Amino acid sequence: MFAVIKTGGKQYRVAENDIIKIEKLSGEAGDAVAFEHVLMVGSEADPAVGTPLVEGATVTGEVVRQGRAAKIIVFKKKRRKKYRRTAGHRQYLTEVRITGILTGGAKPKPKKAVAKPKAEKAAKSDPVAEAKAAPKSKPAAKTETAPKPKTGAGKALFDTPDGPADDLKKISGVGPVLEKKLNALGITKYGQVAAFTAKDIAQVDESLSFKGRIEREDWLSQAKTLAKAAKT
Repeated sequence: MFAVIKTGGKQYRVAENDIIKIEKLSGEAGDAVAFEHVLMVGSEADPAVGTPLVEGATVTGEVVRQGRAAKIIVFKKKRRKKYRRTAGHRQYLTEVRITGILTGGAKPKPKKAVAKPKAEKAAKSDPVAEAKAAPKSKPAAKTETAPKPKTGAGKALFDTPDGPADDLKKISGVGPVLEKKLNALGITKYGQVAAFTAKDIAQVDESLSFKGRIEREDWLSQAKTLAKAAKT
């Protein structure tokens, strides 16, 4: 299901779990937002078009982060007037993840508040007096601990298969730099990407800080198609 919403004077085609950048909205990361200006909603085969809005339709989302767009330069000049002006501008943007498309007047469910641990009650006795009365104990001898191994993009997570490496840059969203990082993790073949499990995706996400990029750009389907083409 998809919907077309209007916000900030612009229209956006969205579906559930899409991440869009729109004109700045008030709120912090994690806050829930609702878009009530819904112009179209439905499936590709049978969309419902509003006049101008679809009655009872609402699109809900969650603020991912606040940011700014790339800087643009505006230059103005008037001939024979000695007039030249240069100005820069960076538009404030809000990154939003679409969480649901509601129809028929359904209202978004309130976000559940995370229970915070209760603070321990302060002792009624005087802490200064207790500290004086407590017997002094010698500090424990320091023991040397082995340093923890560092994890990162340079450590292989998978067994590198034999044979020449596939051109992973053919996967949409993978460039030369990212291809080197994937090779460093032991990923060199289309078949490896196509066979990713949920655990494998989580490991690569954590190692390269992808934040759901593999699923969002549908690497698995792309890799399956490229693997079949490579065999023929």
